[in-house]
Amino acid sequence: MTRFPSQTPHGEISEVFSDVFFVTGSVDMMPGFRISRSMTILRDGDILTLISPVRLSEAGLKGLDVLGRVENIVKLGSYHLGAHNGLDNPFYVDRYGAKLWALAGMEHKGGLSTDHILKAGGDMPTRDLSLFVYESSKMPEAMFVLNREDGVVIAADSLQNWSEVDEFFSEAAANAMTKGGFIRPANIGPEWKRHCAPAPAEFEKVSKLPFRHLLPSHGTPLLNTAKTDLVQTFSHQFS
Repeated sequence: MTRFPSQTPHGEISEVFSDVFFVTGSVDMMPGFRISRSMTILRDGDILTLISPVRLSEAGLKGLDVLGRVENIVKLGSYHLGAHNGLDNPFYVDRYGAKLWALAGMEHKGGLSTDHILKAGGDMPTRDLSLFVYESSKMPEAMFVLNREDGVVIAADSLQNWSEVDEFFSEAAANAMTKGGFIRPANIGPEWKRHCAPAPAEFEKVSKLPFRHLLPSHGTPLLNTAKTDLVQTFSHQFS
């Protein structure tokens, strides 16, 4: 395991909806600068799909194995966490032989290559999923819509819900990310927006997607009011 990046602190796996799980972990962006990041887990029978994978501790992996068998991992965004994008994907491919799903044109760490290319209307790693792609983003970026529970959007960098600094932030990261506009509920990822420059019309399309909840890779689940809250954010940022 020494050839993989070290595992960093994370919380417990929680079940948000039936067969939909969420765990908050962390990543060291640089020495002394740690932020949180989150992984969504979808279960179909005994098959697990990990979205924006976060490496778990041995105890965490035992809990994961209780849920089912990891067969798929998904990379939804190219910009996601910058240099740390896809940091733990090689670990899960090595440990479980998981298949990697990603958009066309994405590059991967550890010499990995995409096993299944994601595209709107194409094959999905598990049932009840559809794909939304930000066509104007300078780097490939997409979201899943899980067609259960009145709709659940699963996002990478584009939509975030860091409503407050959590226990996984270092002090330096907490200060910098707050000043940078990251610590806001129902937010558009500030650096993703700046770097990838999506067209405002993309968010009009997002507002028409059928969803009620958001499971972000940055922040906590936003349940029941996600669409209403995000539409208000879109209106404010693109007014």
